[in-house]
Amino acid sequence: MASLRQLLDSLGREQRRNQELLASLGFALRSYTNLGRFLELVPVIATRLVQAEGAVLVTFLFATSVVARSRARGRLYVIGARSGFSWSEVHRLHGQLLADLTGVAIETEQLQQEARRHERVERQLSIGAEIQAQLLPDHPPVIDGVDLAARCRPAFQVGGDYYDFIPTRPQLLGRRREQGRWALVMGDVMGKGVPAGLLMTLLRGMLRAEVLSGLPPDRILHDLNQLAQEDLAQSHRFVTLFYSDFDPRTRLLRYANAAHNPPLIWRRLRNAVDRLDAPGLLIGLQPEAQYGCAQIVLDPGDVVLYYTDGVTEASGLNGERFDEPRLVEALQSACRAGAGAQAILEHLYARLDRFVGSDRPQEDDASMVVLKVRDEVMLPHLPS
Repeated sequence: MASLRQLLDSLGREQRRNQELLASLGFALRSYTNLGRFLELVPVIATRLVQAEGAVLVTFLFATSVVARSRARGRLYVIGARSGFSWSEVHRLHGQLLADLTGVAIETEQLQQEARRHERVERQLSIGAEIQAQLLPDHPPVIDGVDLAARCRPAFQVGGDYYDFIPTRPQLLGRRREQGRWALVMGDVMGKGVPAGLLMTLLRGMLRAEVLSGLPPDRILHDLNQLAQEDLAQSHRFVTLFYSDFDPRTRLLRYANAAHNPPLIWRRLRNAVDRLDAPGLLIGLQPEAQYGCAQIVLDPGDVVLYYTDGVTEASGLNGERFDEPRLVEALQSACRAGAGAQAILEHLYARLDRFVGSDRPQEDDASMVVLKVRDEVMLPHLPS
């Protein structure tokens, strides 16, 4: 009876010791900040759990796989060198438990590293989106006789859509600046995300420099195409761009198109929607591409809508595209109601959101600019 009691006491002490060892490893797993230190602790506890000894001359060698998410992360070896050492089922279970905890620790460390990497990328994207938002106009400029509204909705934090309002004579101030000629631009870099956003920023700088030359729209697109050729060729991307300039004194809108979606124009007198288009290739496709130039005089009440393909190619719940006919219908509805530029813009986005579904993510950047000639504007009476 005394021997049996001693054996039971010994087994109880061993069980408590093993529980304490496992509890200490569990605590280390919950609170460790250094994976290397944790991994150093595992073989020490494994040796004590199975009462093994490390020796140069290995008599018995046992191995247990370290696995996390069905992927092998390594092997845990327990070595016994003393005489009479045996590998029991309890030892196997303890070894497997240690191996599993080690796999959890390794997987947790990798997940934390991945999360930190994503956080860094997210911060960089946020900074990029902030910079890009600063490059796009905060609000449309004041141009004599017209009402303007604009919005860009990128599919990601950084997008490839581009619109701009550029004074052709930036040295003018005040009223003279409002009555001067302005460039109105809408473009789209092939693709989405950071690469498209970087190319858009590069293109913006080139275009703003070109506008100062005072050349007509077709010459500006020709020169821009040559300037951007090398950068676009290296990126294997192209750019669509609609460039126009507007003279408030004559209401003359001149334009050239580098394969962009032709803007829509609602003519109030005819209550009809037309397209503004001119021949031209993508920016970056051919070094010596030529571009056509067209012009139109806007009448009081006319509305011009510039937009990117993210609007017309947006897909609805049934897989259908929004397409140009729906955009034309929505534009006519808002224009007939006599809405201002901002109200027209809000109406178009609301119509697009109803079609796509408010809870569905955008597939592409969607941008629109609305220009409306004020109804009270009349051309000056020219002497005969």
